[in-house]
Amino acid sequence: MSEASESKKDGEVDAKDEPASAEASDPASTEQPKSPEQLLEEARAEAAKMKEQWVRTAADFDNFRKRARKEVDDARKAGKEDMLKDFLPVFDNLERAMLSAQRATEVKPVTDGLTMILKQFVDTIGRAGITKVPTKGAIFDPTVHEAIQQVESDEAPGTVVAEVQAGYTYGDRLVRAAMVVVAKPKAKEPEAASTESASAGAEEPKGDGEGSS
Repeated sequence: MSEASESKKDGEVDAKDEPASAEASDPASTEQPKSPEQLLEEARAEAAKMKEQWVRTAADFDNFRKRARKEVDDARKAGKEDMLKDFLPVFDNLERAMLSAQRATEVKPVTDGLTMILKQFVDTIGRAGITKVPTKGAIFDPTVHEAIQQVESDEAPGTVVAEVQAGYTYGDRLVRAAMVVVAKPKAKEPEAASTESASAGAEEPKGDGEGSS
């Protein structure tokens, strides 16, 4: 036999062997299908894994919520403490004014002292961002005013003519509405009745004259 025929036979043998070797090297071709029990067990394991992850996530979120709530509470407490420190001088002066009022023999010094304390109070809340709601002379605003009475007045209808209780705002938020008295138009006098009375009085002498004649 010649070398060419031998090489050809070798090639044919190699070509036949290639599919067999490829099938042997492919794990998918040799993998057996999974039984329903195996699939169920894998699904249970995956569900248990997802449940564990969910429990951890829920615990982390609960811890985050608690930390956030604590930070908010701490911030509120710190804000209250800062405001209390600002108001302590006002309280101190008020106590001194009360002691002075008990020993005072005149009213004017007590009034002057209370006026100064009131101004100090207004300045303190102003620095904290709290402002008083404008009332007397302002136009009634239902968002910041609470009308408890209407009175006839020469002022334009809807004008606030008196303040019963002060109102305050904190930034854009209303802390307490101001209780006010609002002007309303004056009632018109019954001109028709007075005119009829005057005309009746003017006709009476004429009727008496005719009767006497």
